[in-house]
Amino acid sequence: MEPKDYIVIKIAGEYATLQEIGTEEELFIALALLPEGTDLGTRLHYEMFSYEIAENA
Repeated sequence: MEPKDYIVIKIAGEYATLQEIGTEEELFIALALLPEGTDLGTRLHYEMFSYEIAENA
């Protein structure tokens, strides 16, 4: 799977909605799969089946 960049646009309970930067496609994912410190507006980088907070956030 190719690397992708997302921004967190919504958090509801134990889940977050991510929006892919560039395509605006949305992804619904459990917060437990995201790095500690993820909050609304956090920019995430996805690569190799792992999310990390983007350096340029």
